[in-house]
Amino acid sequence: MIKKILFLFFFYIGVIFVCIFFLPALILPKKITLYGGKILGFWSKFCLEIFLSTKILVKGKEKILNNKKFFIACAHQSQFETFFLQWIFNSPVFILKKELLRIPIFGWYLKKIGSISIDRNKITKDNLDFSYQIIKHINTSNRPIIIFPQATRVDVLDRIPFKKGVKRIYEKLNIFCQPVALNSGSVWPKSGKLEEKKTLIISILDPIGPGMDPDEFLSLLQKNIYEEIDKIV
Repeated sequence: MIKKILFLFFFYIGVIFVCIFFLPALILPKKITLYGGKILGFWSKFCLEIFLSTKILVKGKEKILNNKKFFIACAHQSQFETFFLQWIFNSPVFILKKELLRIPIFGWYLKKIGSISIDRNKITKDNLDFSYQIIKHINTSNRPIIIFPQATRVDVLDRIPFKKGVKRIYEKLNIFCQPVALNSGSVWPKSGKLEEKKTLIISILDPIGPGMDPDEFLSLLQKNIYEEIDKIV
């Protein structure tokens, strides 16, 4: 119990410290703010290893695409991946729900690093411009876009259908998709207690090439990610 309290205390103290330390970066070049994100990725890993005795494994790093445009489709079970994936990949651009941008200070950073927001279940001008925003980003940046096809954090054993937005992105961008499976919810779940002495696995899967029928792509992506999660939980 003490270790779990220490984990939460030091983790959030670290997040607050980084946010305050990097406040000047909000008026400086974007790459400085992105470095702060990588620090938070390292900090989340450090706190899990030190306070919860978590063993963290990254499988399939050799499958990360080089010299090709791609977007990341990742399972979502915990806060962990929103921080740590910034450490693994080249500071990905997050597609996220608009309300996150309204969080004081933290939302400012999300805007600064170029996050793309969307109002779920609403028709707004921003949503109508959504495809334009992601296409513009892919054409002007080497940073991959990351989307969580489940649209929210779910239990490690939950197998909800993926949202259709990921297939629209696949169709519009016409680039590779890098699927990522993980079991972070078995250590640091959305709700419920933290777990000690577990192995947290991030599994980078074989990329899916462009050109598939969007519905077939969505079915394959969901199948590949959930089958991998079944192996690592």
